[in-house]
Amino acid sequence: MASVLKHDKYHFFSKLNSRLLQIEAKMSKFEAYILKEMDTLEGARALFYYATEGIIVANDKGEISHVNPSAEKLFGYQKSELIGKKIEILIPHRLSKKHENHRSKYNASPHPRSMGAGFDLHGMKKNGIEFPVEISLSPFSNVDGNFVIAFIIDITIRKKAEESLKLQKQELEILNKGLDKKVKERTMILEEAIAELNETKKELDEALQKEKELNDLKSRFVSMASHEFRTPLATILSSLSLAKQYGQLGENEKQEKHLQRIKTSVNNLTDIISDVLSISKLEEGKLSVSTEQFNFVAFTNEILNELQSVAKEGQRINFIHSGESEINFDKKILRHLFFNLISNAIKFSPEGKPIDVYAKISDSEIKISVKDSGIGISQEDLKHLFERFFRAHNAINIPGTGLGLNIVAKYVEMLNGTIDCKSSLEKGTTFTIKLPVIN
Repeated sequence: MASVLKHDKYHFFSKLNSRLLQIEAKMSKFEAYILKEMDTLEGARALFYYATEGIIVANDKGEISHVNPSAEKLFGYQKSELIGKKIEILIPHRLSKKHENHRSKYNASPHPRSMGAGFDLHGMKKNGIEFPVEISLSPFSNVDGNFVIAFIIDITIRKKAEESLKLQKQELEILNKGLDKKVKERTMILEEAIAELNETKKELDEALQKEKELNDLKSRFVSMASHEFRTPLATILSSLSLAKQYGQLGENEKQEKHLQRIKTSVNNLTDIISDVLSISKLEEGKLSVSTEQFNFVAFTNEILNELQSVAKEGQRINFIHSGESEINFDKKILRHLFFNLISNAIKFSPEGKPIDVYAKISDSEIKISVKDSGIGISQEDLKHLFERFFRAHNAINIPGTGLGLNIVAKYVEMLNGTIDCKSSLEKGTTFTIKLPVIN
């Protein structure tokens, strides 16, 4: 019996000892867990209290439950002044209502998020001063309820830097615009200067060309004058001597012949001088249009009668007119046009051939045509007919300056008219002038 009791006692203590060892092992694990949790909690406390960012914890009602020292310093409050207060105490009054709506929406679906992307956030210190902030939210829950941790950073320095950068950018844009404007202005000035230089160059080139033309004109005029003046002057001198002799001998017919030669030579000299004077006036721009009312038919007949007296043997000048008789025009220019065209017809037509002058006057136009049956002009020469000093190849031996038709063309151009020539060799020539009526 005693041995049984001893055995039971040993067995009981053995089990007790085993149980105690198990409890001790569990206690060791629990102690290690507690120590670990305490270390974690201590780390969290250190993070909370020593963080440079402001940290505020608020429940789902928006009431502040925890504030770290950085948040106190950031907003200028003591912790005791904030605990239990609504989070809106730290927000500008004008934004409080809006923030409450945002907070309600966030609590309906809490999630980690950064606030301020795309818009500016502001906090308000105890003294009422507002400042820009950047906020990150992190929701969590425990046995006490639902909470949100807000990490708050004062971004005043960053904002000032951004504003400064923005201002510098604006100033740079203004400066660039100013520079662009100056560049455009300088470019415009340069372009104007280049245009003026080009215009000056053009004027100089034109002046030089005119100078060359003038020198050429002088040279050709001297050459022409030395020939054209010499021949009629020699004819006049010889004919005067012969006319005197025939007069003394009573040979009136021969005397009359030489007097006619003198008259023709004088007319040739008059034509040369008239052409030169006309060219000079046209070149210098001294000619102006002076109009008057007169009877065109009577005026033309006077000119034709005058020219008929210098016509060759058997040449008859015929005049055909249609339309109005009274016109308002420049008599001097019209006279010069008739004299040049009809004198040429007389000069380049043989004896016995008629010269026809046609005129038609309407309300808007004066049309004059002079037709002869003379030597004609080749198609090659027609291209150069109105050039100064030009003489057709088949007219080299016929006296002339080569200025008459050039002068006619310039008069017609001055009056805004047109001149046309149709001709065939040995079949004659027709000149047609159209001039607008001067009102």
